[in-house]
Amino acid sequence: MTKTLASLLRHRLDDLPRGVECPTYAVEDLTPGIVHIGVGNFHRAHQAWYLHRLMQHGEARDWAIIGAGVRPDDAVMRDRLQAQGYLNTLIELRPDGSDAEVTGPMIDFTPVQADNAALIAQMADPAIRIVSLTVTEGGYFVDPATGRFEATHPDIAHDVANPKAPRTAFGAIVAALARRRAAGAGPFTVQSCDNLQGNGNVTRDTVVSLAQMMDPALADWIDGQCSFPNSMVDCIVPATGPAEIAKARALGIEDAAPVTHENYRQWVIEDAFCAGRPEWEKVGAILTNRVHDYEAMKIRILNAGHQVLANAGELLSLGTIADCMAHAGLLAFFRKVQQDEIVPYVSAVPDMSPTAYARLIETRFANPAIRDTTRRVAFDGASRHPGFVLPIVRDALAAGGQIEGLALVEALWARMCAGTRENGGVIAPNDPSWNRLNGAALSAKERPRAWLEQEMLYGDLAQSQPFCSAFDTALSLIWREGTEAALARYIRHAG
Repeated sequence: MTKTLASLLRHRLDDLPRGVECPTYAVEDLTPGIVHIGVGNFHRAHQAWYLHRLMQHGEARDWAIIGAGVRPDDAVMRDRLQAQGYLNTLIELRPDGSDAEVTGPMIDFTPVQADNAALIAQMADPAIRIVSLTVTEGGYFVDPATGRFEATHPDIAHDVANPKAPRTAFGAIVAALARRRAAGAGPFTVQSCDNLQGNGNVTRDTVVSLAQMMDPALADWIDGQCSFPNSMVDCIVPATGPAEIAKARALGIEDAAPVTHENYRQWVIEDAFCAGRPEWEKVGAILTNRVHDYEAMKIRILNAGHQVLANAGELLSLGTIADCMAHAGLLAFFRKVQQDEIVPYVSAVPDMSPTAYARLIETRFANPAIRDTTRRVAFDGASRHPGFVLPIVRDALAAGGQIEGLALVEALWARMCAGTRENGGVIAPNDPSWNRLNGAALSAKERPRAWLEQEMLYGDLAQSQPFCSAFDTALSLIWREGTEAALARYIRHAG
């Protein structure tokens, strides 16, 4: 017999299957306090979930979320969520089963417009006290080689020339703050929820630097009045495709944009909010002045750990991160790189040593219920390798430590960017800079150093003889004998 499906609608929550937790609050109980730019799966499974938990306890109901996007394809998400009253099905995937809940802290989503007029007007509303972002690690206009604001980027140049019709999220933020300053409405907090070390500091630099190019007095006001808290965010959230929609349907829920996530989440936040904030600590967030230590542990062990696996997984036709962990050679490689070349450059945090955290990450990555694709994890390596992997290489070189495994990680990325798997299958473009990366990768097949000459990625590492030598050896071996042979050689001989 076909299961009856319940559509996600605010006035039909009683129709949802028994056992699915639903909002105890009605949309008329909520008023906005947050604009969130970049409403993807991670935001809905993480920041929005913490807010939902507060609302379930009768709190934070004046902090509802207005969604927003600055890319044309953000309109697709807007349309899907608008059709179901901005409700979301979150499906928690454990190795032994799953649970589902419906959340509803979002109450609107601004129209997605080329000039961002509706977004600017919404952020200029004095009711908005936080503007948060998940725009990916590469979306902050930071030169990966220098760590400095990319003032010459074409989108930044457009915003400087068109301050009232900006193209970027940051241009829209500056435009909204200019309105608030002129109206005496006060500042708001700009809260990054992306995987960047010092994400608040990076966000401040991008916003203030852009404002400086437009109006120095406004830039000074933003720098002095707004706050940009650093934070660390942690929850594995796969992309949604037909399989995830089918999971929701199997539960009896018709949801055009369900979210699956692991049975773990963590949010560590610097308590620096110029216009107030929800009391997230009541539902498990950690408010601390040690965000840097938490984020360094997570970014180095989890995010860099993802890059240890993903490119090799693509080359070996392993579809998911769990599949990578089930591959004996890749698991041994992952463990050795973590133990010998990553953990030594991570500080402990309260109640968690780097070694214990590495064991936790291994367990989380191996969860077979999480269909987190190697393709998703490998996406935008041009941002992720400089952000997650190369800082560890620099620390290891400075300490005289081992770098052979990390050099192999970079060589595997270079080989993956050549665009073919070891079985001859084609790897579709998977990076905003794919054409450049692909050209460098093909040149590096004969001359490995061509890959490291991408100064925007490697900077001074291209002059490090130990790193260059280890990279040359690894990439040559991969092309000559294959990925598994390169992994086996490292496991046998490194250290």
